[in-house]
Amino acid sequence: MAAANLLALIDDIATLLDDVAMMSKMAAKKTAGVLGDDLALNANQVQGVKPDREIPVVLAVAKGSFINKLILVPAALLISAFIPVLITVLLVLGGLYLCFEGAEKLLHKLLHQDEEVPDTAERLNNLADTSLDLVQLEKDKIKGAIRTDFILSAEIVVITLGSLQGADLTTQILVLSGLSIAFTIGVYGIVAGIVKMDDLGLYLLRKSLTGSYNTSQRIAGRFLLTAAPILMKVLSVVGTIAMFLVGGGILTHSIPFLHHIAEAVTQWVPSLSLLLSITFDGVAGVIAGAIIALAITGISKIRQSA
Repeated sequence: MAAANLLALIDDIATLLDDVAMMSKMAAKKTAGVLGDDLALNANQVQGVKPDREIPVVLAVAKGSFINKLILVPAALLISAFIPVLITVLLVLGGLYLCFEGAEKLLHKLLHQDEEVPDTAERLNNLADTSLDLVQLEKDKIKGAIRTDFILSAEIVVITLGSLQGADLTTQILVLSGLSIAFTIGVYGIVAGIVKMDDLGLYLLRKSLTGSYNTSQRIAGRFLLTAAPILMKVLSVVGTIAMFLVGGGILTHSIPFLHHIAEAVTQWVPSLSLLLSITFDGVAGVIAGAIIALAITGISKIRQSA
């Protein structure tokens, strides 16, 4: 009897873990856009910090991110337990925010193309300026990054919880907690690697002057130095596109009339239904984001002129 009970318990645990793994995979796909933006934003936040302080700053922001999720995960679970309909509302609001943020980025690039972007030399000069309080600058960067992380973490938690509707409480807790920990470690681990790419490239270039494998080290060093800024730009572009796709997807799946339109569009060419669905999500995201961004810009100008 004891052996049978043990086998039944093991079977229940295996089934639970299988459900958790399946739902974690599904939730991770839906949060990909926010994670991409989170990665790009946090990598950009560290720029302008002294090289020897980059990793401590990343660790400080990662600590703040863990605290953010320690607050957000229980709050989201309580809302899901007592006011489940609010999850859909929050999900739609989160989708609208993602679309707005993506549109704001595009509008900023279109309307401020002539603005000069500080180059590497200017950043180095700022760091060498003794009149700047670098300690306060670092603290401000950490606080700003943690505030940004709170918003993006809220989006991740709500989107994840939205994909877990119908699951039991234990599964929701395991998936939310597991993904929150994994996402935080993954994002800030990658951020740490990205911000140190140029340092590693410079180290390899210097070592190539004396090392026996100078050719391969020189090639690797130059590649890393060249790839670091390109990677930052790619992450920014991919993150923006993903925000429209994820935000638009949330809207089309949560708002009935948009969902019906999306289904009708996918029936135009059944063999391309997946591509049409993704395209519709992106277009819906761009339109929604543009409307909100233009409305906010108009209101802001009216207030300034008043």
